[in-house]
Amino acid sequence: MAMAEFRSFREFYPYYLGEHRHPVCRRLHLLGSTLVLAVVLVAILTADWRWLLLAPVVGYGFAWIGHFVFEKNRPATFRHPLYSLLGDWVMYWQVLTGRRRP
Repeated sequence: MAMAEFRSFREFYPYYLGEHRHPVCRRLHLLGSTLVLAVVLVAILTADWRWLLLAPVVGYGFAWIGHFVFEKNRPATFRHPLYSLLGDWVMYWQVLTGRRRP
Protein backbone atom coordinates (compact mmCIF):
# COMPACT_ATOMS: atom_id res chain seq x y z
CA MET A 1 0.00 0.00 0.00
CA ALA A 2 1.46 3.38 -0.98
CA MET A 3 1.66 6.32 1.41
CA ALA A 4 -1.10 8.21 -0.43
CA GLU A 5 -3.46 5.33 0.33
CA PHE A 6 -3.21 5.79 4.11
CA ARG A 7 -5.78 8.37 5.08
CA SER A 8 -5.58 7.59 8.77
CA PHE A 9 -3.58 5.73 11.36
CA ARG A 10 -6.40 3.19 11.50
CA GLU A 11 -5.68 2.35 7.85
CA PHE A 12 -1.92 2.35 8.39
CA TYR A 13 -1.73 0.11 11.48
CA PRO A 14 -2.56 -3.22 9.76
CA TYR A 15 0.21 -2.45 7.25
CA TYR A 16 2.55 -1.63 10.15
CA LEU A 17 1.77 -4.95 11.86
CA GLY A 18 2.39 -6.77 8.58
CA GLU A 19 5.88 -5.27 8.50
CA HIS A 20 6.54 -6.73 11.98
CA ARG A 21 5.77 -10.42 11.53
CA HIS A 22 9.08 -11.79 12.78
CA PRO A 23 9.05 -12.20 16.57
CA VAL A 24 12.69 -11.11 16.93
CA CYS A 25 11.92 -7.89 15.09
CA ARG A 26 8.99 -7.18 17.42
CA ARG A 27 11.13 -7.97 20.47
CA LEU A 28 13.88 -5.66 19.26
CA HIS A 29 11.26 -2.92 18.87
CA LEU A 30 10.09 -3.55 22.42
CA LEU A 31 13.66 -3.47 23.72
CA GLY A 32 14.37 -0.22 21.89
CA SER A 33 11.17 1.40 23.16
CA THR A 34 11.90 0.30 26.72
CA LEU A 35 15.39 1.77 26.46
CA VAL A 36 13.91 5.03 25.15
CA LEU A 37 11.75 5.22 28.27
CA ALA A 38 14.81 4.48 30.43
CA VAL A 39 16.84 7.19 28.70
CA VAL A 40 14.05 9.72 29.22
CA LEU A 41 13.80 8.74 32.88
CA VAL A 42 17.57 9.12 33.36
CA ALA A 43 17.44 12.53 31.68
CA ILE A 44 14.69 13.63 34.05
CA LEU A 45 16.31 12.20 37.20
CA THR A 46 19.73 13.65 36.43
CA ALA A 47 18.39 16.87 34.88
CA ASP A 48 20.93 16.24 32.13
CA TRP A 49 19.05 16.62 28.88
CA ARG A 50 22.01 15.38 26.85
CA TRP A 51 20.77 11.87 27.63
CA LEU A 52 17.89 12.55 25.26
CA LEU A 53 20.32 12.45 22.35
CA LEU A 54 20.47 8.69 22.92
CA ALA A 55 16.72 8.18 22.63
CA PRO A 56 16.53 8.00 18.82
CA VAL A 57 19.74 5.96 18.68
CA VAL A 58 18.45 3.20 20.96
CA GLY A 59 14.87 3.39 19.72
CA TYR A 60 15.56 3.29 16.01
CA GLY A 61 18.80 1.33 16.28
CA PHE A 62 17.20 -1.80 17.69
CA ALA A 63 14.14 -1.47 15.47
CA TRP A 64 16.18 -1.10 12.30
CA ILE A 65 18.33 -4.11 13.15
CA GLY A 66 15.08 -6.04 13.43
CA HIS A 67 13.96 -4.90 10.00
CA PHE A 68 17.21 -5.26 8.09
CA VAL A 69 18.39 -8.52 9.69
CA PHE A 70 15.19 -10.41 10.54
CA GLU A 71 12.27 -8.98 8.55
CA LYS A 72 14.45 -8.27 5.52
CA ASN A 73 12.38 -5.17 4.77
CA ARG A 74 12.76 -1.43 4.88
CA PRO A 75 11.54 0.24 8.10
CA ALA A 76 8.21 2.03 7.72
CA THR A 77 9.85 5.05 9.38
CA PHE A 78 11.43 6.05 6.08
CA ARG A 79 8.08 6.59 4.33
CA HIS A 80 5.65 7.00 7.21
CA PRO A 81 7.58 8.59 10.10
CA LEU A 82 4.70 9.82 12.25
CA TYR A 83 2.41 6.86 11.75
CA SER A 84 5.37 4.53 12.30
CA LEU A 85 6.31 6.21 15.57
CA LEU A 86 2.72 5.98 16.75
CA GLY A 87 2.60 2.35 15.59
CA ASP A 88 5.66 1.55 17.72
CA TRP A 89 3.97 2.83 20.84
CA VAL A 90 0.58 1.26 20.08
CA MET A 91 2.27 -2.11 19.51
CA TYR A 92 4.30 -1.61 22.71
CA TRP A 93 1.14 -0.92 24.71
CA GLN A 94 -0.68 -3.86 23.16
CA VAL A 95 2.16 -6.21 24.13
CA LEU A 96 2.27 -4.82 27.68
CA THR A 97 -1.48 -5.29 28.06
CA GLY A 98 -1.46 -8.79 26.56
CA ARG A 99 -3.39 -7.87 23.43
CA ARG A 100 -0.47 -8.75 21.14
CA ARG A 101 2.33 -11.29 21.35
CA PRO A 102 5.89 -9.99 21.69
